[in-house]
Amino acid sequence: MKGRKALKQISIICGHYGCGKTNLSLNLAVEAAQQGHQVTLVDLDVVNPYFRSSEYEELLSQYGIRLIKPVYANSTLDIPSLSPAVYSVLSGEDGWVILDVGGDDVGATALGQFAREIARQPYQMYYVVNHYRPLSAGTEDTVSLLREIETAARLKATGVVNNSHLKQETDEACILSAVSYGKKIAEKLGLPLCFTTAPDTVAPMLEGKVENLHPVKVYVRSPWE
Repeated sequence: MKGRKALKQISIICGHYGCGKTNLSLNLAVEAAQQGHQVTLVDLDVVNPYFRSSEYEELLSQYGIRLIKPVYANSTLDIPSLSPAVYSVLSGEDGWVILDVGGDDVGATALGQFAREIARQPYQMYYVVNHYRPLSAGTEDTVSLLREIETAARLKATGVVNNSHLKQETDEACILSAVSYGKKIAEKLGLPLCFTTAPDTVAPMLEGKVENLHPVKVYVRSPWE
């Protein structure tokens, strides 16, 4: 598209089920598009039929973002298949590619199919953590989970994103209480803590209190919210 920036970047979003990967992926895609980048969002979640980026095609199209989804996404066929278009966009010379990976090591297996192509070029692989998820509240469990994801994906994480939240109950105290958790995870993994997210309705109250604060819009909601 004329006027779009041609910078090639690959950003991989991985983490535990329910940590908020899809909402973060949507935010990063929209932000990149608003900055003038040519953006492709790849839905690699072939495991979980709910809360996936394929459900937000209308939102993405509003910003000129290309969506690549499993061939049978949004259908009644339970036969997940990854489009050959994924290889095409990864081998392209320009554009910003964001890969929304399925949860845990099971979901990361799909990413492993493209590991060789991805590893040939610079990439970011964000490990998204949420202190308030039952199976990732402890640092040791959270560290172990990433090692399983990396093994399945055949790729190494490059940074941590503290995406701790309690859905609609997220407030200033919720974010502040999880800051130390994010730092501990990053330290144990030997990775940088790239940023801490907060809903854009809460972020103004956290200015100057949280380093590398990244406001996000809440696109992904439960049916009852």
